[in-house]
Amino acid sequence: MSQSSAARATTRPTARTAARPLRQQLPPRLRVVSAPATTRSRAGLVLGCGAVLVVGLVAVLLLNINLSRGAYEVYQLETEHTRLAEQQQTLQEQLDAEAAPPRLAERAAELGMVPAPGTAFVRLSDGKVLGAPRKAQRPRDSRSR
Repeated sequence: MSQSSAARATTRPTARTAARPLRQQLPPRLRVVSAPATTRSRAGLVLGCGAVLVVGLVAVLLLNINLSRGAYEVYQLETEHTRLAEQQQTLQEQLDAEAAPPRLAERAAELGMVPAPGTAFVRLSDGKVLGAPRKAQRPRDSRSR
């Protein structure tokens, strides 16, 4: 063996000598530490929760007010709808009474109209007149008026 190989062999650390510096580099073992003597105040948490609660209650109150206002408007509109439906029914009854044949005959007589004695119809397909049309004349008893 040469001198260089012997020098190299002595400079190499063995497993036993290499472990010591690693143990010295390890952090110290962990141990249990008690909490500090001063405690944090929970006043901020309590105030925050109280503020959230107050904001929630105000929001519920405003929502309730808006819902009740909407219910009142619905009630008013339903009342108006009922009134208008009754008015429509009354007007429809009046219209039906005015459109009845006896009332139409009475109004025609007031306007000086007389009933037609004979009626005739025109057939559109060929233009032929069906029936015998006659001239309407005023009744004799209505001239005395």
